[in-house]
Amino acid sequence: MIWAEYDAVLFDLDGVITPTAEVHMRAWSEMFNAFLEEYDGPGDRTPYTDADYFAHVDGKPRYDGVRDFLTSRGVEAPEERVVELGDRKNDAFNEVLERDGVTPYPGSVLLLDHLRGLGLPLGVVSSSANAPAVLESAGVLDRFGTVVSGAVARELGLRGKPAPDTFVHAAEALGSSAARAVVLEDALSGVRAGRAGEFGLVVGVDRGAGAASLTEAGADVVVRDLADLVPQDAA
Repeated sequence: MIWAEYDAVLFDLDGVITPTAEVHMRAWSEMFNAFLEEYDGPGDRTPYTDADYFAHVDGKPRYDGVRDFLTSRGVEAPEERVVELGDRKNDAFNEVLERDGVTPYPGSVLLLDHLRGLGLPLGVVSSSANAPAVLESAGVLDRFGTVVSGAVARELGLRGKPAPDTFVHAAEALGSSAARAVVLEDALSGVRAGRAGEFGLVVGVDRGAGAASLTEAGADVVVRDLADLVPQDAA
């Protein structure tokens, strides 16, 4: 990585800076499987799995994830049901966050330290409305010049990932163009957003989606940990 070639760095949150993706995965699984157990209408009612998370939910705005999963199973649900299921999942996530807190990945902190030393503007672009609370719990909120959460996206009318709108907005807020900004994402939808926005570099972080899938989605390079992006002589 030659970081001097870029003007801003945009991070996804869950699974990139913090391991909260695992909390999201558990919350989604509990919510969807409880729904499927009680649901008796048409469609595929086999249990929800992690494969469903990566294929239909990961990185997307909450209600979009609900809709896309239900559609994948042939389940038709009114909008009020979609909202109810999404809110149920969010409540479960918030309970775990309040109880257990969150610690950022050590490799992510190492990269944040390195980029701060270079003076590069940093932003977070997350589909989660809880992004500021998670960053504060992790002790890294002050590292970022802008945080474009799901709540901000809704307020501004920005389309969520895989559309590039939220990333483009964050880059502009930091005084950069998409072509001069780096996107770091672990979700296929987020990688697709970075590619659709024609960002200068799209880095896939493989926390379970798979290097091949991230590359196919549009990642220029795939790493397993953000520490891999810190020059050895700076680590």
